[in-house]
Amino acid sequence: MYFNAADPSGSAGLAADLASCSAVGCHPLPVTTALWVRDTAEIFDTIDIEADAVIEQARAVLEDVEISAWKVGFLGTVEVINAVAELLADYSQVPLVTYAGNFHVLDESQSDDYIKAMQELILPQTRVLTGNQSALTQLLLPDWEGEAPPTLEALMHKAHQFGVQYLLATGLLGGDGKVENVLLGPRRVLLRESFELFEAGFTGAGDTLSAALTAILANGVKLDQAVHEASEYLDHCLDFGYRPGMGQVVPDRFFWAQPAEEEDAQEAGNPAGGGPTLQ
Repeated sequence: MYFNAADPSGSAGLAADLASCSAVGCHPLPVTTALWVRDTAEIFDTIDIEADAVIEQARAVLEDVEISAWKVGFLGTVEVINAVAELLADYSQVPLVTYAGNFHVLDESQSDDYIKAMQELILPQTRVLTGNQSALTQLLLPDWEGEAPPTLEALMHKAHQFGVQYLLATGLLGGDGKVENVLLGPRRVLLRESFELFEAGFTGAGDTLSAALTAILANGVKLDQAVHEASEYLDHCLDFGYRPGMGQVVPDRFFWAQPAEEEDAQEAGNPAGGGPTLQ
């Protein structure tokens, strides 16, 4: 089950969750928490949804379908955070993946209360918290004033204080034109993987990774293997990324469905700068 904002551009939010979950072999259950007014370049506005309406969506499905994992993405308002947190607590045995992202769509007065509510209500129930270093810092250490960003160990320590079991930091700049995804537990690094850095700007990459991870965990895969599979899946999605409009590049979540005879054309026209060769 995915709690996220509806995205009419098909770039991120529930659109990314639905496609990614389906692509890795799981049945998605989407719960709309907000409505975005956006294109492939930017989010112009957020239309709030009443907390009761969000919970009614979820409970109707939960009375019918047994779930194996869920993800929290963008929840919109503090009221929705409170309501979703209460629902999550009723199913504490179900692993939760929380994606830190899209805080930029909130104004400053909303942002502080939203982040505090996430810290107090959602993070204590989170098995895996994922996001890039900037978003994780904004969520975990919003008052950080250091010249350099906090270390991964500092982020993991703070996440653990809030009750998070594992931290997956993504898109970390490494050497030789590589980026790294790093999975941390409370005491040590559990997995570190490097991928080629793409030249293009993507939208929806974080939702794609977190949605795939949620689905793979739902299929019973162990965490480190699930992170590995989700990271490789995202890498291939970015490899085949395309630009449907005039904005950013969108990951191709069904890259594997490309007809074989079109692979050469795909490689030649790929705006992401990569080819279809799997790593």
